Amino acid sequence: MKDRFIARDISWLSFNGRVLQEANDISVPLNERIRFLGIFSNNLDEFFRVRVATLKRMAEFADKKGHIQNIDLIEAPQAILDEIQRIVLRQQNEFNRIWQNLNKELKVNKVFLIDDKKLNSEQKLFVKNYFDEVVRPYIIPLMIENVPELPYLRDKSLYLAIVMGNKTNAYDQKFSLIEIPSRAVGRFIELPSKAGTSNIILLEDLIRFNLPIIFSHFKYNQFEAHVFKITKDAEIDLDQEIGINFIDKISKGIKNRRKGKPVRFVYEKEMNAEMLEYLIKKLNLTRKSTIIPGGHIHNFRHFMDFPNVIAVKQKRPSPLTHPSFKQKELVSEMVIKKDIMLHFPYHAYDPVIDMLREAAMDDSVINIKITAYRLASNSKVINALINAARNGKQVTVFLELKARFDEEANLEWKTIMEEEGINVLVGVPNKKVHAKLCVIQKKIAGKLVKYGFISTGNLNEKTAKIYADHCLLTANKQLMNECSRIFNYLENWQQGDKPIVKMRHLLISPINMRNSILKLIDNEIAFAKQGKMAKIIIKLNSLTDITLIEHLYKAVKAGVEVHLIIRGILTLKINNEKGNQKLNATSIVDQYLEHARVMIFFNKGNEKVYISSADWMVRNLDHRIEVAVPIFDAAIKKELIDIINIQLKDNQKARILDQELLNKYVPLIGKKYKSQEQTYIYLKGKK
Repeated sequence: MKDRFIARDISWLSFNGRVLQEANDISVPLNERIRFLGIFSNNLDEFFRVRVATLKRMAEFADKKGHIQNIDLIEAPQAILDEIQRIVLRQQNEFNRIWQNLNKELKVNKVFLIDDKKLNSEQKLFVKNYFDEVVRPYIIPLMIENVPELPYLRDKSLYLAIVMGNKTNAYDQKFSLIEIPSRAVGRFIELPSKAGTSNIILLEDLIRFNLPIIFSHFKYNQFEAHVFKITKDAEIDLDQEIGINFIDKISKGIKNRRKGKPVRFVYEKEMNAEMLEYLIKKLNLTRKSTIIPGGHIHNFRHFMDFPNVIAVKQKRPSPLTHPSFKQKELVSEMVIKKDIMLHFPYHAYDPVIDMLREAAMDDSVINIKITAYRLASNSKVINALINAARNGKQVTVFLELKARFDEEANLEWKTIMEEEGINVLVGVPNKKVHAKLCVIQKKIAGKLVKYGFISTGNLNEKTAKIYADHCLLTANKQLMNECSRIFNYLENWQQGDKPIVKMRHLLISPINMRNSILKLIDNEIAFAKQGKMAKIIIKLNSLTDITLIEHLYKAVKAGVEVHLIIRGILTLKINNEKGNQKLNATSIVDQYLEHARVMIFFNKGNEKVYISSADWMVRNLDHRIEVAVPIFDAAIKKELIDIINIQLKDNQKARILDQELLNKYVPLIGKKYKSQEQTYIYLKGKK
């Protein structure tokens, strides 16, 4: 197994290494490079909360050889954990080096991160006043040196570990912890500065400066304070109950997540040795725990929201208006006439919102059915649906409560929508609903007409500005009827799979998607064996499914060209030393997150093209409701193929994916070609 596949979690770390490369790329604007450090850090937090936590649990139950019954692993769990530790420490060193360089560039741009020891008199007064007026209400010191066990420490939060001492008595000291209230106050505070200069202090340093005030009643005159954070096991174990019990399980799971075991402890390496030993003991950390010494700054995820104090030389281009909507016609009228494909973030997200708003006010609209996975915090989508319900439309929303880390927000949305009269569906046993679908039904001249969309991305107007996705707006009868059957299943899953078992056009997980993909690959294999041109192009977030990978190996052996564009995890092994041009894989990491899934099968020149919500992973193909839709419109099909071919030409942001995991950039041959820039230019030229 190890000879044919790369361990999933090791491949994921390689992906996060590509994010780190962006932070190190001097062609990327400084503010974006700082943001990439934040993304890298946030990604790593989630990786430890979910994947490392899972591996640790698996290691506990593995036999002496590392085997686990009924689970296929590339390596034993502990071996993977050991490799993760080595890679993470190496990446952390690279992270620190990059941050030091970016900090130097900030200074060149007259942006200075000031700690509590470098404040001038004016800034000291500001910091004292700011603490009193803004921060003090959120400060709750925890006195810990004599407690039998630590108070509850929150995952993702940053803490100051404080040792109070007395210059006249080395044995007189107290330990305390303070949670940094960055959620309530924000992490960055801009200080009084000279014109043309920006001075910023981190919230923990502002609190550090005010420690003598916080602990004034103890009469200590020495304060030593260092930051740390813990990452906890975030998995929620759910049984098969549905309805009220299911919702209770979600709610309970969120609460239990806060009690999860620590899986990583990151601390400032200058931390007082006694305090460090105390924390490690009280947190029940062991030799096998991931304990990482670091620099002065932690929780870099907040750097995704670094203050807007850097002069931006290179702004992102404004989203384009799709040619179909330049005449200001109603979205619904245009979609009923013809299929339209929106490519986010190059195209504006407005038509999706407008379609729902129009339906909310259209007297002829009878009902709206839609799936929702991750929503914007102030969702225009939900606001439009609420308006539709208020106007007497029948509105049904399937809200996926199991969307990881969005469970709490989705529970709140459920309450809001139900209060407005929306029918909210929340669960199918053993399956997440990850498909992105909408069906609107209206009467035109006495006849029922259905229109809507099928998308690769979430119904989230905020992420649509940075996630690269495709959204098909259509009134195609065959597609909309099959989408309606999916909603029929979601509303009546207790009656079985019958509504979705015989689809002629849509590929649906877990019903027919896997077998349909295998047949599409087999077709290309048959063409290759006949001496005909045979080619497959697959674009995904992740490709880990062993069955499909084995089939791709088989296709390459038969002479099929296989081109993969994989943003994240790729467990398929490619040995570039053999010079095999039939199989290659690249990964594009740039200013937009490549989130779309696209499948192109050459089919003797009459390409079969699909967009999909599903990655090629066991969870997507066997344990989720996912949808892939064929593209029928010839112009849209060509447009999509053109965009994928643009990505295959990228020699600026594309990295080679192979078994070495070195993330080497695609060699520059000829002129520079950045696919995201070229995609925008291509779509801008469409009329």
